Amino acid sequence: MADPHLVSLMLADARLPVGGHTQSAGLEPAVTAGLVADGDGVAAYVADRLATVVLVEAGTAVVARHVALGDGGAGGTPDELLDVEAHWAARTPSRALRTASRRVGRGWLRLAARVWPAVLDHLPPDAEVARPVVLGVVGAVTGLDAAQVARLAAYDDAQTVTAASLKLLPSDPVAATARLAAAGPHLEAVVAATAHLSDPAAIPAAGAPMTDVLAERHARATMRLFHA
Repeated sequence: MADPHLVSLMLADARLPVGGHTQSAGLEPAVTAGLVADGDGVAAYVADRLATVVLVEAGTAVVARHVALGDGGAGGTPDELLDVEAHWAARTPSRALRTASRRVGRGWLRLAARVWPAVLDHLPPDAEVARPVVLGVVGAVTGLDAAQVARLAAYDDAQTVTAASLKLLPSDPVAATARLAAAGPHLEAVVAATAHLSDPAAIPAAGAPMTDVLAERHARATMRLFHA
């Protein structure tokens, strides 16, 4: 088994071939709607997502990890993990967001099946399963602890927004990196709020209605840079 610290670095790498570059974490429709116009707006947007939709994602990933490990390390079944996804879906009202997450999750699963084949003990090959569920299973089979899984879920979202901002609101990449670093306390708040979770029913329901509205609007847009 690879060292969990190495796995954590690999999964946090924006160059991971899972299609993450096709996402803006909803920043593109927010910019189009005039809700984010500069670097300060990007920083506020990252913080808002971490306090809402990312809590759901991180909580789902942590619970999926717990279920995949199973009682006494026996390992969770695909049906048990699909139940976790059902809880995630109930907290993700936007069909567009669910579709985008499952598309990215499929990419994560195909990658993980090649690199860490044990994920296929828990999820069907090439399935469209929500990204946080796949992340939780990868964490389980590679030895990541719950805090590492929650932090990865939070960081992945924040760095997705930051990377997308350089295309949508061209600015100094160094300033963008500084904004990502400044989001650290918000990331750790997500870890503190979710790392202890084990019951799917306890996954936070911290929706953001405007995020849902913008996602649905973006899904119907005919001109866009990012899928979501």
